[in-house]
Amino acid sequence: MSRGLFITGTGTGVGKTYVAALIARKLTSTGKRVGVYKPVASGCELRDGILQSTDAVALWEAAGRPGTLEQVCPQRFAVAVAPHLAARVEGRRVDQQQLRSGLDFWRESCDVVLVEGAGGLMSPVSDDDYNADLADEFGHPLIVVAANVLGTINATLQTLIVADTFRDGLKIAGIVLNTPRLVVGDSSVESNADELVRRCVPPLLAEVEYGGGIETDADWWALADSKQSGHRAE
Repeated sequence: MSRGLFITGTGTGVGKTYVAALIARKLTSTGKRVGVYKPVASGCELRDGILQSTDAVALWEAAGRPGTLEQVCPQRFAVAVAPHLAARVEGRRVDQQQLRSGLDFWRESCDVVLVEGAGGLMSPVSDDDYNADLADEFGHPLIVVAANVLGTINATLQTLIVADTFRDGLKIAGIVLNTPRLVVGDSSVESNADELVRRCVPPLLAEVEYGGGIETDADWWALADSKQSGHRAE
């Protein structure tokens, strides 16, 4: 099993791509060959006649432009709904085999791969697959990105419970508390980190301020080792 991390989140819009890009830059700065893979994306934009995922572009740039954008995100759809529904609007279907085989290039050409799911763990990515299915089959420990807003305690604990109970349980490397937008009048942002530390078994690896970097002692390379890294949610 090659090294890797599966970046998931407590929901949509929590900053998975931003956090994944920060991790990619950290790993790249140590001389590692970093692969980035987003199996499928919807809500893509048409640029020069080609649908592009802005998330895939951000990951690709952060990792130093390895491979091609096509290899970063091989399945792209325009409508901003779940991928299988976006595909249906276009008269297409998400290729379930390609969701999986698209990872092969990165495993063969890089030291470590960062996989970013589309939405939360139980968000559908095809007619029959959830992000959790891919996370389970890929075998990489999870990085759970939680938004530093009111309600994140419940959302984070629910995500950890899903990870712990899905099939035989998914390994969790830890949690990153991210501030995805400027927050005004939300007093929970001052206590969310302490509450996560107190209530969650997987560690809080880092806190990311809005638009800021990821200052942490976390060893992303070590965490990406599926044989060594991983916590259960209980």
